[in-house]
Amino acid sequence: MLYVDTSVLVALCTHEAKTADVLQWYAACTEELACAAWGVTEFASALGIKQRTGQLTASQAKSAWVQFQRICASDLQLLPVEAKCFHQAAMMTMDAAAALRAGDALHLACALEASARGMVTLDAVLAKNAKRFKLKTVAI
Repeated sequence: MLYVDTSVLVALCTHEAKTADVLQWYAACTEELACAAWGVTEFASALGIKQRTGQLTASQAKSAWVQFQRICASDLQLLPVEAKCFHQAAMMTMDAAAALRAGDALHLACALEASARGMVTLDAVLAKNAKRFKLKTVAI
């Protein structure tokens, strides 16, 4: 199973610099995909930010949300977030050298808890930390 970070899901459902690369990866991917249920909230937040900053209209955000829901229903297993994942993420964020933000640390902790085979992310800091925890990263 590959753990998919929200950065990839946002690029998959909206127009971003890496969207073409993400679409190509997604079309070719045959692995089981998973993301923490927390990713749903983070995805919705990204759509809200994109609307507030003028990157998306309300109609575009609604279309992206519908596309995201389809992906969740058909191709993406949403994993529960265990209390111990919050604690592990907290410990990760306290390591200043790791430079992890709370949300990314939670994704990493959830991927580790789920024994994911790899991490799919567009975030360089998250990718670096995934490697640090011996989690392979998928290059997009």
